[in-house]
Amino acid sequence: MEYDIAAIIQGYAQGYFLMADENNTLGWYGSRDRTLIPLDERFRYPKSLQRVLNQKRFTVAINRDFEAVVAGCANRETTWISQDLQEVYRQLYQAGWAYSFETWQGDELAGGILGIIIGGAFIGESMFYRIPDGSKVAMVKLVETLRSRQFVLFDAQMMNPHLERFGAYGVSDEEYQVLLSKALHQKCSL
Repeated sequence: MEYDIAAIIQGYAQGYFLMADENNTLGWYGSRDRTLIPLDERFRYPKSLQRVLNQKRFTVAINRDFEAVVAGCANRETTWISQDLQEVYRQLYQAGWAYSFETWQGDELAGGILGIIIGGAFIGESMFYRIPDGSKVAMVKLVETLRSRQFVLFDAQMMNPHLERFGAYGVSDEEYQVLLSKALHQKCSL
């Protein structure tokens, strides 16, 4: 099925995001509170992760295996990433909007973060790991990359304990819309 990519990007640019419900029906969702990953000094990570980073066990790649990252993110007992949403991500990727930020250990995909880039906004859709610390290293390296490329915001959509450990914080929808508007006027890329 072909999706209207322009309409999908417009939905994200207005602050909505796609999810499948328990019946695998795709729908647009918004939130009064959004979770952001800080791109400044508020970003932090556990000291034990610094040791992993120093060991340089992982290499980083962008879009080396986009399909595997989508599959990894969807491979959960309960998931909002239905088959239809996986197809949406594929079409967004083919159109140059969706990205996978990956960690590799040798030739094995260790983990990754799936996201959509619109202007200076990285909208994180999901993350996963196959090798312990794979997604954590991806998070640190992605934040470093977004900082260096002048991104305005890293939208993680919803808070969870894992993201809190990285300094994730909530903002109101009003604050989010101001940041998103600023981000949409930037030209950034990975």
